[in-house]
Amino acid sequence: MGARIVQIDHMSEAPKAVLKHLERSASPAGQRARLLMALDGLAAIAFAAGLAFGIDAIAQGRGMAPWLVLALAAMTFRGVLAHLTGVAGAQAAAEAKASVRADLARSIFGGPRRAAGEATTALVEGVEALDGHVARFLPARFSAAALPLVMIAVAAIASPVCAGILLATLVPFIAAMVLAGTAAAAESRAQFLALERLSGLFLDRVRALPVVLAFQAEGATTAALKRSASELAERTIRVLRVAFISSAALEFFAALSVALVAVYCGFNLLRLLPFPVPEQLDLKRAFFVLALAPEVYAPMRRLAAAYHDRQAAEAASASLSTFEAPTPKPAAAVATEAPTIRFEGVTVRYPDADAPALENFSLVAQAGTITALVGPSGAGKSSLLNLLLDLAPLTAGRIEAQGEIAWAGQSPLILPASIADNIALSRRDASRAEIEAAARAVGLVVDRPGGLDFVLDERGSGLSGGERRRLSLARALLKPAPILLLDEPTANLDAASEAALLDAIREAAKGRTTLIATHSEAVAALADQVVRL
Repeated sequence: MGARIVQIDHMSEAPKAVLKHLERSASPAGQRARLLMALDGLAAIAFAAGLAFGIDAIAQGRGMAPWLVLALAAMTFRGVLAHLTGVAGAQAAAEAKASVRADLARSIFGGPRRAAGEATTALVEGVEALDGHVARFLPARFSAAALPLVMIAVAAIASPVCAGILLATLVPFIAAMVLAGTAAAAESRAQFLALERLSGLFLDRVRALPVVLAFQAEGATTAALKRSASELAERTIRVLRVAFISSAALEFFAALSVALVAVYCGFNLLRLLPFPVPEQLDLKRAFFVLALAPEVYAPMRRLAAAYHDRQAAEAASASLSTFEAPTPKPAAAVATEAPTIRFEGVTVRYPDADAPALENFSLVAQAGTITALVGPSGAGKSSLLNLLLDLAPLTAGRIEAQGEIAWAGQSPLILPASIADNIALSRRDASRAEIEAAARAVGLVVDRPGGLDFVLDERGSGLSGGERRRLSLARALLKPAPILLLDEPTANLDAASEAALLDAIREAAKGRTTLIATHSEAVAALADQVVRL
């Protein structure tokens, strides 16, 4: 639904800006949920009419079948509407969360560096807090804005006095909602901040676990986590306390309204009112108003029940709004032929590092050639490849490289799917023949039942180290990219397995500009130039 992270100067307005953007970007599923919930009010009017006219027919000795059918049909229709509203709301929430989470992930990985605990809490808990706001609150607010007044107007046709009672009691009901919502908002924000602090503290302590054990600080660490967890529990109890108190206040005014309507209708029918009124009710009008009175407050009750979702979403949005969308980079021309890659005075310094991973490094990899980057661990081989993948910070210098990139890393991602599907991750529209050709080209011979259709688990159980690297090379070969990056393609392999993989590397590098980070002299021998770091 095209949601985005919104950056606002005034933090008090930021959460509302994020939520308003979600509301303006409502998907078709969200609009359908609002319409379906609004139709519930019309079905409620039909149910009250069928019930009132049916009771009146019994009192006058007439057949009540048509009115009973109307009441049952309206009741069934309301059940169907409730189900469809829930389904549409869940779909709208899933679409909204997926969009916000994608934008937030781009901000985290492409924007300014943020604390890992803060980023994780926002990406998981913060985005999930939007679920109730989209799925329940927005449809409930839409129906609560109009349905009570529509039903009061319909009730006024049968009894203007009862309509006045309903309208008068609606005012304190709304005031109670506003007061409860204000109190819940403050408590929800405090709860989310407590959750964020606990997540950050826990992640930091897990990272520092060797240091904690070395200095025997287990007790102090446990006590700090316990205090943070207790604070979160206390904040959660406060949120629930406010929610219960507000629900009790709202139910009081709703019950008071229905009770006043019931007393008025009963005394009017018995002609025992102690004051004159401009109307004289009969049974069907009195019963219709009495059946409709609880329904007037049903949309407001749903809104009150979902109001906590709104406050939770607003509290989470205060954190989400601080993540800046990364500046879009200008689109580069797409090269279809192998390009020349140039590194000019490149320096790579990772945040918080004592020394740069690379400093003032220059290299020219001619088009269509293989360049081997050889050196000890930590010399910066992988950092050079990561620069081209935009996974390492370019602190200084300039890089010139155009075209898509095929990459084969040391630990290829394995999904719980067939070997063929795992190869096709680099190109989802590849045909079966193309997948098989890529597997044959890199020497991936699967001696298992089903061949390439053999289903792997998420750990890739059963694949040897050589087969994993051949699978990764097959992915790279399947992707028609003019640049090929290989990171330690023969690491941890014995001499025989490495020799068997060299032909696959040579095949994958044909017609491409290839950079290989390796410790192996055998792999380096394939290269047109060798750069020792």
